[in-house]
Amino acid sequence: MRCREFGMKDAYSFDADEESAELSYQKMFEAYQRIFARCGLGFRPVEADSGTIGGSFSHEFMVMADSGEDGLVFCSSCSYAANLEKAEVHPPEKIEVAANDMLPLEEVHTPNVRTIDEVSAFLNVTPQDIVKTLIFNADGVPVAVLIRGDEEVNEIKVKNYLGCQELELAMDDMIQNVTGAPRGFAGAVGIKSRVIADYSLMNMKNVVMGANKEDYHIRNVNEGRDFKIAAFADLKVARETDYCPRCRKSLQLARGIEVGHVFKLGTKYSKAMGASYLDSNGKEQTMIMGCYGIGIGRTVAACIEQNHDENGIIWPMPIAPFQVIITPVNMNDKNLADTADRLYGALIEKGVEVLLDDRDERAGVKFKDADLIGIPIRVTIGPKKLAEGKVEIRLRDTGEVTSVLLDQIEDTLLHLIEEKMGDLSS
Repeated sequence: MRCREFGMKDAYSFDADEESAELSYQKMFEAYQRIFARCGLGFRPVEADSGTIGGSFSHEFMVMADSGEDGLVFCSSCSYAANLEKAEVHPPEKIEVAANDMLPLEEVHTPNVRTIDEVSAFLNVTPQDIVKTLIFNADGVPVAVLIRGDEEVNEIKVKNYLGCQELELAMDDMIQNVTGAPRGFAGAVGIKSRVIADYSLMNMKNVVMGANKEDYHIRNVNEGRDFKIAAFADLKVARETDYCPRCRKSLQLARGIEVGHVFKLGTKYSKAMGASYLDSNGKEQTMIMGCYGIGIGRTVAACIEQNHDENGIIWPMPIAPFQVIITPVNMNDKNLADTADRLYGALIEKGVEVLLDDRDERAGVKFKDADLIGIPIRVTIGPKKLAEGKVEIRLRDTGEVTSVLLDQIEDTLLHLIEEKMGDLSS
């Protein structure tokens, strides 16, 4: 999500040692939590992959929204949370397959049957009984990645596990060279490359996979007897059926909008820029960096996504463009107009961010516009109530309407604003 004008709040830290760098990171992390809480946002900090920026560790701040562009995973029992790119899963317990449970290999003719769904239907097996073999090009070297047929490979996890600079699915010529077959028939038996597998295959037994031969698959494949796996690792996209890597309880998935990101950069950039200092022994040392950013426009947009109804925006008080809107129902009525002007001036003097709707429009139009732009408190000045020495207050978030004596309106509004601002002292 990008606004036409993209504004960022950026900060950097430079520290002499890892302990100080960790303290700087923690201070900024906590500051960001306070900022987003004050903005009235429902958010969650999640572990994140550092991507091309690099560094050893990072957190994203995600505003919870069903329409969010990013997936995130969190534990229902502990504090673990991560974005979908980073989210880990707990591996299953390893169960050894007895030799007498392994059925004989069977090569099956599967003409033009390539996808998991096609293989499942053709052989009358479930996707869980099929091994998906993906050939990746890792810095020019082919690597076979195995995963259960109903799972999805997380390419970022694969790249991080291999420690390569570039990773992409192999082109047809590399697949043909490694497997001896076209795309769609790759398998691990007799393959000419390193083989790694996701934890979902730790207990595979008599599975189906490509035969490395065009239009053929193999039944009853077993690891150890029929092929070797160099290593098992967490290489999959996390799902709600998976378990938390910290406490082994169930995971939950949600959508979110990233509004902030904090990074432990280490010495990647300070080394490149020659940013160093002399320690107490007069020895030159490289500074340890962190970087921290908030997307200002994204934060505003995410706030609106969380705080709206069919009538328009419902601004949280701390970031509302105005705290109060004064709406005289008829600007041609001098008494109403003068009362509105006096109240407007008094509130301005008290530091209230107030908007006076002095347009010559029907009251209904003004009310609809006030709801649309979402100002938290509307003060309506009408002839009936004013004749009783009162005005009307309406809260945008709840729709609650209250009549207040004119001589008490300033104190009432100040109290409401303070209440809705929450505790900003922390």
